[in-house]
Parts: sequence; C-alpha cells; structure tokens
Amino acid sequence: MNEQTGIPALDPEGPQLIYVAVADHIAARIRAGELSPGMRLPPERELAEEYGVAYMTVRRASKELRERGLIVTVHGKGTFVAE
Repeated sequence: MNEQTGIPALDPEGPQLIYVAVADHIAARIRAGELSPGMRLPPERELAEEYGVAYMTVRRASKELRERGLIVTVHGKGTFVAE
C-alpha cells in the first residue's frame, strides 16, 4: 500500500484475475483522487507498460471500468475518468 495515497499495491500474483486487479487498482486511484473526474487517462499501451502487463489485459481492465461506470471512452478523443 502506498502510505501517502492509501492505494493498495498491485499484486499480479494475487488470487484474482490480472485484468480485475488492474481495474481495481485504477479504481482505487480514482477514489483516492489521484485520477480526478474529467481527467484523460494515458493510452492503453502506456498503461500496459506502467503496470507491466499485456496490452489486452489493460484493454479488458478498461472494459471492466467502463461497466462499473468509472471511465468513459470518447471515440477519437480518448478515455476519461467519469464525471
């Protein structure tokens, strides 16, 4: 856990699916205010590098976050934290 933000560390070896772990971590960053409403997220390929996971893992995590209503994707503009 990051002591300053209260965001738990991502554990790719944990019991849950990796894409769910990435989605949960990004959701925690949103709740902590590190990613604020309206903020544009980095491209999925950059997030994959940041998290050390495959691009398709981040793509599935993004789908999960959209289903949770935490992010929105605007075609041609990018993905943003939901307002």
